[in-house]
Amino acid sequence: MSLFDLSGRVAVVIGATSGLGRAIAIGLAEHGAAVVPTGRRKEALQQVCEETHSPLCLPTDNRDRAGIDALRDAVLASHHRADILVNAAGTTIRQAVATTTEEQWSSLFDTNVTGALRACQSFYEPLKASGRGRVINIASLASFVAFQGVAAYCATKTALLALTRSLACEWAGDGISVNAISPGVFPTDLNRRLILGTPRGSEMLARTPMRRFGRPEELVGAAVLLASDGASFITGQSIAVDGGYLASGVNT
Repeated sequence: MSLFDLSGRVAVVIGATSGLGRAIAIGLAEHGAAVVPTGRRKEALQQVCEETHSPLCLPTDNRDRAGIDALRDAVLASHHRADILVNAAGTTIRQAVATTTEEQWSSLFDTNVTGALRACQSFYEPLKASGRGRVINIASLASFVAFQGVAAYCATKTALLALTRSLACEWAGDGISVNAISPGVFPTDLNRRLILGTPRGSEMLARTPMRRFGRPEELVGAAVLLASDGASFITGQSIAVDGGYLASGVNT
């Protein structure tokens, strides 16, 4: 049997309506998992539910604990288990630190960090019952390095990586592995206008040894690994899928 076969496992992907979360949801389904995608946008969610052949299509906002709990209950009623949880929901703003409001700061933390915490807490018991539960949080290059004008986002992604490590240590005895994927620069609806054809994007390309941006489907391999038995002794880690960005120094 392949170490990377996800047949028989149920994967819940929060933030699956577009971009990286959508690609991961489709990829997990292609590798045999029964995927339950979710997100805030009903029409976009319906499309990804069709692509993953999910009979359960329940819009969910990770800022709403009651909604997350309702999702968990629906997953258990429909599939009777939950083995994999992917926290891919995220948002950002570009705002100088000096003018970032407390409301903006708190809003980003509510989605990017506390939203992941809510989902992890809600799905803890099913993941424990699985015996090989997996949590995959989508971190960022911003978990490691600073990016001009997005300090609040960087703070949330650094906090998410810290949460990943702490949960990995706390839940190892429960048979739950908790890891992160830190994507490099991937054009998505969230950032496309900031990086395509801009000086900011050109600088990012110059710092990326592969000299190109990532494609969403290029995250699937890391997600499948971390969801599978191939990662049975991996926890508390972050896999950078970044074309060499974090490893690079001088590239010219």
